[in-house]
Amino acid sequence: MSALRKSKPVKPVLALLAVALLAGCADRSTTVGSIPDDYRTNHPIVISEKEQVADIPVGHADNRLSITQRSIVQNVLTNYHANGSGVIHILLPSGTPNEHAAGRLREDIVAVLRRSGVKPFNISSERYRAASDESAPIRLSYSAMTASTGPCGQWPKDLLDTAENKHYANFGCASQNNLAAQIANPADLLGPRATTTIDAERRGKVIDAYRNATPPTPIIRQEVQY
Repeated sequence: MSALRKSKPVKPVLALLAVALLAGCADRSTTVGSIPDDYRTNHPIVISEKEQVADIPVGHADNRLSITQRSIVQNVLTNYHANGSGVIHILLPSGTPNEHAAGRLREDIVAVLRRSGVKPFNISSERYRAASDESAPIRLSYSAMTASTGPCGQWPKDLLDTAENKHYANFGCASQNNLAAQIANPADLLGPRATTTIDAERRGKVIDAYRNATPPTPIIRQEVQY
């Protein structure tokens, strides 16, 4: 009887060992955080050289650049001097009702480019065949450093498949594209700019205004007797 009493506690111990072995056989293949779940990683902003195109609308009776047309050329020049390089191509429509008007405006465009500092060998004039017989614009084309991301609209999986609680493929793509489009100088993403010189005159005025400022008058609160 004494031997049987000593063997009874062995059963709970065996049960615990069995549970531990079964737990060890559980599927541990899923690793949390092994796949990038950051929209900045999935949709990175990339700096690359891309073709920039600006269209200038042309009427069949135009002889000189209008204010609107000239502003388009000036905007092209601003971006070209900041981020562009190489040749600016002036593409004139061919076979359209405004073909001759576009040829007349070419001289004005070249004059604006030359006055802004673009060298003659960096200005090229070509003709392109318009897709229809209607009036077509003059196109200014050049290469410039541009910040951009990949195209949006990728939906490889069902949005309801969120067992791992991760972002869907298109998450953050529009925000990254908008941010890239608002960057004036793409080189700022590569590193900080050099420190500019200090404006000594402006600094002196700020220091004098600080020294000569009138001290603020303290506010004395009066207790109201009820």
